[in-house]
Amino acid sequence: MITVFYDGKCGLCSREINYYRNIAPKGVFEWRDVTEHAGDLEKHGISLVQGLKQMHAKDADGQWHAGADAFILIWLQLSIWRTLAMVVALPIISQIANLVYRLWAAWRFKRLTHCQLAVAHDPEG
Repeated sequence: MITVFYDGKCGLCSREINYYRNIAPKGVFEWRDVTEHAGDLEKHGISLVQGLKQMHAKDADGQWHAGADAFILIWLQLSIWRTLAMVVALPIISQIANLVYRLWAAWRFKRLTHCQLAVAHDPEG
């Protein structure tokens, strides 16, 4: 099972995860809102702030994927997204995708009140 940790208080993030949830095969994913299950990430050394800054996913082998790599992991399990996942996973494209994701995620994080409140409560964030 793949466990996906996403920001459930972010409207865009929630809509996207709900879309994936609706098209995903049964028994492949466990969806975890980090705003409700921060302890699940913290057990693995990932703070709430880190979880809010970018999406994280743990694959069936226990390997962690973050940012665009987490999307690739999800897309590979979804038949209509699999081809895109294979293209985005190519070395140069993957590097660009991760850079673009980090820039977008940083922009989003700075604009959401609940993310800024998490930073205020986590000096290491």
